[in-house]
Amino acid sequence: MLLDDTPTMLGEKLSLSNINSLRSYEVIDEVKEALEKACPGTVSCADIIIMASRDAVALSGGPSWEVKLGRKDSLTASQKDADDIMPSPRANASFLVDLFAKFDLSIKDLVALSGSHSIGQGRCFSIMFRLYNQSGSGKPDPAIEPKFREKLNRLCPIGGDENVTVDLDATPQAFDNQYFKDLVAGRGFLNSDETLYTYPWTRPYVKLYGKDQDKFFKAFVEGMIKLGDLQSGKPGEIRTNCRVVNSRAVDVLLES
Repeated sequence: MLLDDTPTMLGEKLSLSNINSLRSYEVIDEVKEALEKACPGTVSCADIIIMASRDAVALSGGPSWEVKLGRKDSLTASQKDADDIMPSPRANASFLVDLFAKFDLSIKDLVALSGSHSIGQGRCFSIMFRLYNQSGSGKPDPAIEPKFREKLNRLCPIGGDENVTVDLDATPQAFDNQYFKDLVAGRGFLNSDETLYTYPWTRPYVKLYGKDQDKFFKAFVEGMIKLGDLQSGKPGEIRTNCRVVNSRAVDVLLES
């Protein structure tokens, strides 16, 4: 995810899920630079990301947990793989259940981890079809609560700037269970969010976490630990610069 494109490799930064959306790479650069000065070649960029994720959740009012360390950084990246693996904002719950199952993540994990959308924003680009042409009908998604749809229509009009960002739930700076309450009320921003409530297999967990924040926090931590344990099985390294593999990092230094 952090690797810049090269003449022979298209990385993940311009993948469908990340382009004009994922940002703040410079923050990771600053952290990595400080770590390399303090303990060179010790902490991988992969470990930085997962620790930063844990800290962002905790600092936003959510749970904290002990992060397992020792991950290696990949030696390459693939825009195609990112497009194939990362769920689309248009995805429905049955697709998401099957996708997560490929990584031994349960329906409970899927719903709890989707609660990461308790904080942050999404682009109008991701919901234009929901607002104006759901499933090719030429009509909005009937699952959207009418007043919420009116708000989204104002923020994301046809012909408007589709890079405008909208809050993912009603408390976008607080990690809490408001996200699930919003889904129950028909105020989920993404199709891939609201579908968790309309789909019968996932709905019970949405309702549970909307009523019991502690159970959501517990399930979220369990899901994050399982997610953090996933390994590609491919060779890796501890990069000195998160944007390039180490052999390329040497070339960049020589060129500069």
